[in-house]
Amino acid sequence: MPTVLNFAYGSNMLLARLRQRVPSARMRVVATLPGHALRWHKLGQDGSGKCDVLAVDDPQASVIGVVFEIALSDKPRLDAAEDLGVGYAEKEVDVQTHAGPVRAWVYHALRIDPAAVPFDWYKALVLAGAREHGLPPSYVDRLDATPSRPDADLARAARNFALLGASPDAATQSA
Repeated sequence: MPTVLNFAYGSNMLLARLRQRVPSARMRVVATLPGHALRWHKLGQDGSGKCDVLAVDDPQASVIGVVFEIALSDKPRLDAAEDLGVGYAEKEVDVQTHAGPVRAWVYHALRIDPAAVPFDWYKALVLAGAREHGLPPSYVDRLDATPSRPDADLARAARNFALLGASPDAATQSA
């Protein structure tokens, strides 16, 4: 079965979230994308901020994430979930792993709003994915320091918090 490698750095790091979108997803390795900074400025269709990897001219900058292998036949489903061509574009990048460089696809934002703020459930998914894969505590702390806001769409919030087995109240208390 042909597969493709995807570097996830936002809510898709959480395996339960990614498998909702692409059931074939298999975690391969934690990786670092050099020369990029994580931003929460991608403007989602729901008006909130989503994660983005922004290429920067800083040799110290990097984004930590997870490389997943997905069936090529599932890729159109992930592209649709990421609103490819409207919300995100994609590019091939070399990420660094403990075993050396790996070439993977990554989504990067097309619609940016520097004032965008993520919903609490989205931030909780990103944090859960980072913790699930053992990202460095200092990196997780930086993710956790990101301001977030409650989602007025309570049904959407509940659906997303359900992936964590948590209620919105529990997640906002830790955010």
